[in-house]
Amino acid sequence: MKKRKLTVLSAALALFLGGLGVAHAQIQNANLLNAPVDVSKDFEDYLNTFYFADELASFDPATGTGTVKYQRYNYQTRQAFDNMLVKPAPVAANEFPTTEYEAAPVLPFTVQFVSDRTLRIKMASGPQYHQPQESLMLVNGTAPNHPELWKYSKTATGHKYTSKYGSVEIIANPWHVKIYDAAGKLLTSTLHNSDVQNTYTPILPFSYVRRNSDYSRSMAPVFSLEPDEKIFGCGESFTSFNKRGQKVVLFTDDANGVQNETMYKPIPFYMSSRGYGVFMHTSSPITVDFGKYDANTNKMMIGDDEADLFLFIGEPKDILDEYTDLTGKAAMPPLWSFGLWMSRITYFSEKEGREVAKNLRKHKIPSDVIHFDTGWFDIDWRNNYEFASKRFEDPTKMMADLKKDGFNVCLWQLPYFTPKNTLFKEIVDNNLAVKDRKGNLPYEDAVLDFTNPATVKWYQGKLKHLFDQGVAVFKVDFGEAAPVEGIYSNGRTGFYEHNLFPLRYNKAVAEVTQREKGYTLIWARSTWAGSQRYPLHWGGDAATTNGAMSATLRGGLSLGLSGFSFWSHDVGGFVTKSPENLYRRWTPFGMLTSHVRSHGEPPKEPWFYSSDFLEMYRNADNMRYELMPYIYAQAKDCSERGLPMMRALFVEFPNDPGSWLVDNEYLFGSDLLVAPLFEEVTERDVYLPPGQWIDYQTKKVYNGGWHKIKAGDLPIVVLVKNGTVLPHIKLAQSTKDMDWSKLTLKVFATNDSASASGKIYLPGTDAVQTITTSKKGNEFEVKQNPFGTKTTFTTQWVK
Repeated sequence: MKKRKLTVLSAALALFLGGLGVAHAQIQNANLLNAPVDVSKDFEDYLNTFYFADELASFDPATGTGTVKYQRYNYQTRQAFDNMLVKPAPVAANEFPTTEYEAAPVLPFTVQFVSDRTLRIKMASGPQYHQPQESLMLVNGTAPNHPELWKYSKTATGHKYTSKYGSVEIIANPWHVKIYDAAGKLLTSTLHNSDVQNTYTPILPFSYVRRNSDYSRSMAPVFSLEPDEKIFGCGESFTSFNKRGQKVVLFTDDANGVQNETMYKPIPFYMSSRGYGVFMHTSSPITVDFGKYDANTNKMMIGDDEADLFLFIGEPKDILDEYTDLTGKAAMPPLWSFGLWMSRITYFSEKEGREVAKNLRKHKIPSDVIHFDTGWFDIDWRNNYEFASKRFEDPTKMMADLKKDGFNVCLWQLPYFTPKNTLFKEIVDNNLAVKDRKGNLPYEDAVLDFTNPATVKWYQGKLKHLFDQGVAVFKVDFGEAAPVEGIYSNGRTGFYEHNLFPLRYNKAVAEVTQREKGYTLIWARSTWAGSQRYPLHWGGDAATTNGAMSATLRGGLSLGLSGFSFWSHDVGGFVTKSPENLYRRWTPFGMLTSHVRSHGEPPKEPWFYSSDFLEMYRNADNMRYELMPYIYAQAKDCSERGLPMMRALFVEFPNDPGSWLVDNEYLFGSDLLVAPLFEEVTERDVYLPPGQWIDYQTKKVYNGGWHKIKAGDLPIVVLVKNGTVLPHIKLAQSTKDMDWSKLTLKVFATNDSASASGKIYLPGTDAVQTITTSKKGNEFEVKQNPFGTKTTFTTQWVK
């Protein structure tokens, strides 16, 4: 078998030790190039000056605008029995002349109302002379303001606004903003210095810091955490699912794996089990301490000198719907994208690609995509948008032939260009790359500057050329190493553009794909808030271990709770050849994810493993293809409501306390519960939310609660919610050959069930339809076919 060719790239990509042939990752917390920026250090440095939000100085209820007065503090040290303690203490101004600067500044405060569930709080630590008119993170560039949806009332202590879903109370002195639900339960509140005097622990209240090193400022909105409160989201986080008790650094990073605390896909959004969510609207680095330092304090340390917070009230589905109304909902990907993507790192030639396609059909492994990774250029990894002419005799004909056989072609590329790249000089000469303060390149590589319209035009032209040849989709790899110290075409530094780089990168590829192909689809690794508009994303370079498989699920669940409907991962892990027993258990997990790709170090193709494995892989893939009507309908529903295809149990069962505690199983759509096997076992403990559940493989019926359940023929546990109609389609080797005019409705219902229902969405139709069946004797019958003659149904009661 041809081994992967390694080439030496710059530090911005990866470091390969040629003698050992081993890729090494960045050591964390070692102050190396592109190490995540943790702004919490500035809020812990007692040499800095702190300004605590103290009282409401003015407020106009009609416009929701006013000012807040801040008091100045420094941390002072005190030695006590061989312990050095520290506590904030009021200090006088240290500026000269004293007549020119405010000791206790009065600064802007605004509350706005986006909807009857969403409010916006804006604070600034100083004048905002250069404020962009539109935000790339917001779907329409700006957020609406609907004050008419909230009723104002004056209170004895300040001001109050109320909608049908909750209220916000502004207390003048000491200054607080308190958020309540419709029943009057306090969800969360800003913290004032007076709230933290009943402890010896020095707790930072709602404030901002002024760095003595450069006089720059950063905001720290500090809110309360209540007992038993749980926090979820923050992007594709691989650490513990519940973020309570963690310090999370939100800074896009090449995590080089899925078992550490850094993230390819940080998202400045989280939701609480108490019924609220928060979007920190900024692209600056953010560090959030969710009760790690002080158990009852939620400290959002924002690198920016203003705080712009959107707060959402409701249950998880409400919050995700509101958040994605604001930042964008995922476009609906094309049907073929839901089929199997077959890949490895890498296929080097047309011959290899055709051979893989031939073997997929020979072994009857349904598949819709062949992916060529880093080896389709003349030099492996040297991305110049040209097929290697000696190894790809006629790429246009190859892709046309593959298309006839039901295969779409995906190509790898990245936004960094090494000095030996044939495009390097063109990029530099035409000022298409990010620059440093001297006007040179910050790195050895040229990094495309997507804030420059000329760069976007040049880049999209390269992709269009390949689309014209027959490419269907691009892998949008890397994107996490935008220069933090760089100067961008729009005049901003990497402090603001580093985290936005993935969003700009995703957007550039998605828009040219939509323009040239008529659908929005990418295969991307890095993101920021708003990237969910441009599906889809995959989980990065997972190790080939049980722990990596488990962490992959946690990352996917967290990303789904951050507004992303579609997500995938490298089935079997990426880094080394997948051990067969691991690959066996990972495969059905991958098949029950929104999108599925086998990818990583070769071999990944199932026919290179045992005959038993090949049969299992085929059967798992067959299951997915037969379930395509369910998958397609759930996908459409998710794209319209901002829901994740792979979702935490509490999204569907928010009132079930047990559902908030589980992170090793998930709901695939609304009706299938999936519990992968993360160890080499044949059964596992499975938590079932309230109701009855029917095993998809064995047909056994279980009540809600904990059960030890054996896997079926496929090494995974899959259960169907009682009363569910699961639409199936006749097996085909690609989605192109599926016959949607005849569907089988498999009814999963217990004997005492009178009806069952499910969702169906036919290709080419406008909306998801609900199909309801009613029990009649020993069968279930369709009450009404909303599709008329477009499709016919055969019902099958599963028992």
